Amino acid sequence: MSDRVNSLPFFYGNITREDAEDYLRQGGMSDGLYLLRQSRSYLGGYALSVSFRRECYHYTIERELNEMYAIAGGKSHRTPVDVIDYHSQESDGLVCLLKKPCNRPKGMQPKVGPFEDLKEKMIKEYVQQTWNLQGAALEQAIISQRPQLEKLIATTAHEKMPWFHHTITREDSETRLQMGSRINGKFLIRQRDLHGSYALCLLHGGQVMHYRIDKDKAGKLSIPDGKKFDTLWQLVEHYSYKPDGLLRVLTESCPRPEGENRGTHPSSINGLKSYTLPIPGRKKPTTTRYWMSSRCLSVCLSVPSNAESMPMDTEVYESPYADPDELRTSTVDRSQLFLEDGELGSGNFGTVMKGIYKMRKTEKPVAVKILKNDDNNPAVKEEMMREANVMQQLDNPYIVRMIGICEAESLMLVMELAELGPLHKYLQKHRQISMKNVTELVHQVAMGMKYLEEHNFVHRDLAARNVLLVTQHYAKISDFGLSKALTEEENYYKAKGHGKWPVKWYAPECMNYFKFSCKSDVWSFGVLMWEAYSLGMKPYKGMKGNEVIQMIESGERMNSPVNCPPEMYDLMKKCWTYKPDERPGFLVVESRLRDFYYDISSQ
Repeated sequence: MSDRVNSLPFFYGNITREDAEDYLRQGGMSDGLYLLRQSRSYLGGYALSVSFRRECYHYTIERELNEMYAIAGGKSHRTPVDVIDYHSQESDGLVCLLKKPCNRPKGMQPKVGPFEDLKEKMIKEYVQQTWNLQGAALEQAIISQRPQLEKLIATTAHEKMPWFHHTITREDSETRLQMGSRINGKFLIRQRDLHGSYALCLLHGGQVMHYRIDKDKAGKLSIPDGKKFDTLWQLVEHYSYKPDGLLRVLTESCPRPEGENRGTHPSSINGLKSYTLPIPGRKKPTTTRYWMSSRCLSVCLSVPSNAESMPMDTEVYESPYADPDELRTSTVDRSQLFLEDGELGSGNFGTVMKGIYKMRKTEKPVAVKILKNDDNNPAVKEEMMREANVMQQLDNPYIVRMIGICEAESLMLVMELAELGPLHKYLQKHRQISMKNVTELVHQVAMGMKYLEEHNFVHRDLAARNVLLVTQHYAKISDFGLSKALTEEENYYKAKGHGKWPVKWYAPECMNYFKFSCKSDVWSFGVLMWEAYSLGMKPYKGMKGNEVIQMIESGERMNSPVNCPPEMYDLMKKCWTYKPDERPGFLVVESRLRDFYYDISSQ
């Protein structure tokens, strides 16, 4: 497969997104001009870059478990070439048809990435030492086992990288990063446990930030709600050229102390590691060992410290991962909770007060939802407990964190504080805010909703009033009183009847059939986008609920807000697709917002 793709004149190899855009501009930026490049996130995957109306759009072509290829949310095809041929006839989610290939300049070969350059040598060494093969037999073994060999080499290469420090403690990582040069962006990765959890430790402003790296059910690695990668070296390569949610790019690796090359994983013995792979000509798999060449140590995957900053690398963007394990309790001791004067808000349940939660190492400002002392209304307490139960299952930087329940003079829900309040009210008061800033906040909401979608939660009350701002550049989703957790077998929740619902934010199937799903949340997100880009205006202003329903059923939709970017209004309309099955999911919505945000940030 790789040989066939490498021979394509429009395949550029391991180039960055920015390089792809430069080549498209050099090619004239005509509608449908496209090129193919290697994915820097997915093993065996590719990225398609397309120009349309003088803008650049990027789509990941991921290699699926069955060795098929597909763009997120699109049809599967046998090869990436088939994906391109299909989209030359059908746009099917792309911004336009693929019309003209943007071929490489004369004499230019596809760019080989730093790891790709070593991979062939490492595979050859592995096969030679494992099976003691030479010549044609060696080449045949490599050909027959290439997919398994590539994955084996790629997913274990980090163990020999200079920035990987195995199972050192958090305190040890901070000591190592503070030694020697203290350049911003200096980093290392440590192993947190034996279940695929790591931590990226980053030096910034003299302080060490710890970003948890988790592995999902599909084996993908990411910081919480960040871009997903198949390998740690891909993650490091990505964050070496754009911060993408970190405080800054990775600039300089912190090398392991000399002589410390051995991991503590049970299968690591004297630098060797056991794996089971089928050997050509044998019926049963044989357990083998391999040794990685010390040449791996030369791969540092970093960039100069003067690398150009990318979006989210701002002075006021607070890292939500700086201390990810500190707020990990389900109950709060009343003696550690101090309430301040003045209300933050109120409702049927009671009031919201500002407070201080004093912990073992530090203290945090918090919001405290306090239940009214009303013995005659157990339903309100039940609703609060239901909300607490949902929130305690969520762990995402763009969702208000539930710290715990405090049962004292009243039932209290203790949550992290977002001092700037609801998004719509903030926008109404700060109408000079830039479209870039609005897009940044809307994109963060999309990342939070993508997390809910991935974990099978339906919010059911997504609106600008339920998005709270920590800072002008940091938004979090709140108010989970109507939320539902679906089982793996379910893809929607059906209400027993009509309630006191926010009709103007609800999809047609919610009103007609009482059915709620992640796709109905997408409809609500479209309304939230309209609120954001209108700078806090009320949707369907002056209309009653039944009038809104009639308008939607007739095929009409709200007009674009004044000065709203056309790409964003187009995304809103896609969110307002009548049939839920034809609506994009948050995986696609978040990707489109991310692309647009990067585009306007680089202008």
